[in-house]
Amino acid sequence: MYTEGSENYKEAKKVAISSMERYSGSPIDKFQRQLIITNFPQYVDYYAESRGVKVYEGSAFKVAHCEKEEISILDFKIGSPAAALVIDISSFLPFETAIFLGMCGGLRRRYKVGDYLVPVASVRGEGTSNFYFPPEVPALSNFLMQRATTHVLENEKKVHHIGITYTSNRRFWEFDEGFKEVLKASRAQAYEMECATLFIASYRCKFTLGALLLISDLPLNRGGVKTKESAAKIYEDHMKEHVELGVKILKRGEELIQRHSKGALRSDHQEGQETEDEAEG
Repeated sequence: MYTEGSENYKEAKKVAISSMERYSGSPIDKFQRQLIITNFPQYVDYYAESRGVKVYEGSAFKVAHCEKEEISILDFKIGSPAAALVIDISSFLPFETAIFLGMCGGLRRRYKVGDYLVPVASVRGEGTSNFYFPPEVPALSNFLMQRATTHVLENEKKVHHIGITYTSNRRFWEFDEGFKEVLKASRAQAYEMECATLFIASYRCKFTLGALLLISDLPLNRGGVKTKESAAKIYEDHMKEHVELGVKILKRGEELIQRHSKGALRSDHQEGQETEDEAEG
């Protein structure tokens, strides 16, 4: 990496800010202290409409900013390369807390569509995370942000599960019996396409990120693969709640981090810089 204040750092930050403006279509000074990232432009539209704020859209991202809540929400599309991109860029901006609101395929028969999954770690099956750390380094979510997530879910009495996900760039894996066996052997509770990359990139950049996944389908069950119709119903039934939970998690996460973290919450991209274990987790 590079040391803050070095020429490499200054140039990287300059390019990151320029890229965020280009990708999002938003002036950089519109971004707030807290960040929601998601795969779904509908989430950005809902947040903007419910808060009465403007939607910006650039070449890659769709964003909205609410000054009253001090939150920005950003849709980065799908897959681990896009996940890496959004963390690399966002790590140069002064976000204090961030939450990923995504969806996943539940891999346990007892799960129900509409349940939530709090991922504490992810199997690195996507490949992109190898550019940040060797394969033996685990992809762990931020401890305090996931603690905030479970606090909010428990207070709101929402059905949720805690476990690991399998992250891969494969789509239509549901029809590959060999890959299904790989999933079963991993003992992962869900399948998705971003978490391992998000967690590893955030760890590398010391970016404070948690995640709350909505179980949108049950692909190992008969008739459980997501369809156009079932996807539309997911948005109709659960989008509002998912976004509002994300807002509450950011606020709770900020409280926990201020209370527990004595060291730097985020890196200045200084390789080897130490932070408090629980802030880094």
